Amino acid sequence: MTQLVGFLKEGRQEFIDILRRCSKSLKLDQGMQVHGAILRTGYEVDTMINNDLIDMYGKCGKLDLAHKVFDRMVDRNVVTWTSLMCGYLQQGKAVVSLAIFKEMGSSEVNPNEVTLSSNVKACGVLGVVDTGVQIHGLSCKSGFECYLVVGNSLLDMYARCGRIYEAAQVFNEMPYRSLISWNAMISRYAHGAMGDKSLLLFQEMQKQGEIPDEYTFASTLKACSGLGAIREGSQIHAFLITHGFPLLATTIIAGALIELYVKCGYLNQARALYNQVEQKSVILWTSLFLGYAQEANLLEAMDFFRELRNSKIEVDGHVVSSIAGVFADYALVEQGKQIHSYAVKVPEDDISVPNAIVDMYLKCGQIEEAEKLFNDMQEKNLVSWTIMITGYGKYGLGIEAVDLFKRMQLDGIEPDGVTYLALLAACSHSGLVEESREYFSRLCRDRHIKPKVEHYACMVDILGRAGRLNEAKNLIHNMPFNPSTGIWQTLLSSCRVHENLEMGREVERILLNLDGNNPVNYVMVSNLYVGAGYWKESERLRKVAKRKGLKKDAGRSWIEIDKEVHFFFNRDETHPLTRKIHEVLEETERRMRQEIGYTSDVRYALHDVEEETKEESLRVHSEKLAIGLALLCGGMEKGGKPIRIYKNLRVCGDCHEFIKGLSKILSKVFVVRDASRFHKFEDGRCSCNDYW
Repeated sequence: MTQLVGFLKEGRQEFIDILRRCSKSLKLDQGMQVHGAILRTGYEVDTMINNDLIDMYGKCGKLDLAHKVFDRMVDRNVVTWTSLMCGYLQQGKAVVSLAIFKEMGSSEVNPNEVTLSSNVKACGVLGVVDTGVQIHGLSCKSGFECYLVVGNSLLDMYARCGRIYEAAQVFNEMPYRSLISWNAMISRYAHGAMGDKSLLLFQEMQKQGEIPDEYTFASTLKACSGLGAIREGSQIHAFLITHGFPLLATTIIAGALIELYVKCGYLNQARALYNQVEQKSVILWTSLFLGYAQEANLLEAMDFFRELRNSKIEVDGHVVSSIAGVFADYALVEQGKQIHSYAVKVPEDDISVPNAIVDMYLKCGQIEEAEKLFNDMQEKNLVSWTIMITGYGKYGLGIEAVDLFKRMQLDGIEPDGVTYLALLAACSHSGLVEESREYFSRLCRDRHIKPKVEHYACMVDILGRAGRLNEAKNLIHNMPFNPSTGIWQTLLSSCRVHENLEMGREVERILLNLDGNNPVNYVMVSNLYVGAGYWKESERLRKVAKRKGLKKDAGRSWIEIDKEVHFFFNRDETHPLTRKIHEVLEETERRMRQEIGYTSDVRYALHDVEEETKEESLRVHSEKLAIGLALLCGGMEKGGKPIRIYKNLRVCGDCHEFIKGLSKILSKVFVVRDASRFHKFEDGRCSCNDYW
């Protein structure tokens, strides 16, 4: 009898050891064989063995089998409940974990520190801070708050839910902290735009004798990136080198360093570091590619793109979407088509990719391609519809945007605030006053969406364009929140269009009091006075802005010719064909005067030059220089492909009239994307109907 008991004990322990090894190495088949042996030998009622079975099945992703073991158990202890919860949480089913935790509350079993910690994590994953607060209270009552594993989970949960103050409070009250505690707080400060606190905490942890690891350094470098603190970031870089840290083999730190140098504008240092990294990742590549694009260094960005195509680096939807976004911003049509082909490699279930490609085609002026891709999409989410509605708005296709909005709702997708904003903007670009009133009223009645100042700005723009300036002003005064600078700028723009100097002066006082250091405000008010013929008032404002050292963004246009992008600023003389560009522009102006009676609108010329040179100053606007290059490179022939120009600011009135005239005498289509919308010029007319 004694020998039999000993054999059973030995067999029981062997089962436990094997199950734990299967759990650790995720050997499901072997674990299931052990389960069969357990059933044959009568150990299916053993609580510890069942707990290990639940743990093994949970870690191997077989939650249905784990739950079956749990349901058949007669006696359950805290480990039983906790193992099942952890299994669901590890497989991304945080909701089920919390449901089991609630069920456990009705049993006679009390939670331990692991139970509480796991479900606090579940709250953080789901962003349900109220439930997290309740578990925090339970931890305090049961005395587990002081346990390190619970404290770390609470800290992380509050930080994930955006409650940085509560996270800091938990951190400060912890009786002792691990490296995980320090890393969690430093990371959350860095990612929460509080880099200064992140750096202070980094110093404090070292004073207390805690040794940083790669995650500490990565978070601290992230904080330096957010602050633009290149000096502090370089010091950390030097420290890592002098202490022999294997940063070139540690992707997380290499990535943080590259991001630091990119964001601070040190692209050469970033590229040098990238070249030295042993294991290049797609994250490193993306950081550097976006850095080149942000600095408008498209030549390097394109070289880098070709490097990716020739490499074995696996890309995901985020990377493809980022690349497509760059090509969209710079309207690089040919490169955009390449990334469209490249996107085939990305898993089809990532809807962000087709959304990004549709957006890219729209921003590149390829609306037919965008429509085809949109209509062919097997699945569309709210972002898909919103992108297309926004695109129609930019092209002045307000009716089509409204129809698409209706189709979206028939498809069972409800709009959010961004979709309403896209629709109202589309109505604004097309002068659809009544339609905009209807949808704005519908938005205000929606219980799930609160209209924001941007929605009111759209309505002010719509009413202002239609000449209903008093209605627009009353809408601003009756808003449920304080008006922004942008909404007053919108009204001021309408005052200029309709030459309402009285209201314009009123808005001027408000704007300059609200934001007296914004150069855009001075330019807009100055233009109002110029339009009304008050040149001295205009000059007075420009002198005030100059005295304050205020400068507005420089006008910049670009054009892609034979897969090469050419940039032009106003009065740019750096292009090697500058002289010939001026000659062709002068020749086309001469033809336009003779054939259609074109005259320059000197209101858009520089105000501090002699009258006879004002026309010449108009000729060197950036969009005209880009057009001049296109005409030199085969654009003078009638017909052919449209000439596509892109500008970072709104096209001025004189350039708008010039391109209309050019489309007439050359029988050619010009497509211009400015900061506001697309303009398609054909046979002397523009698609915007002079409504921009």
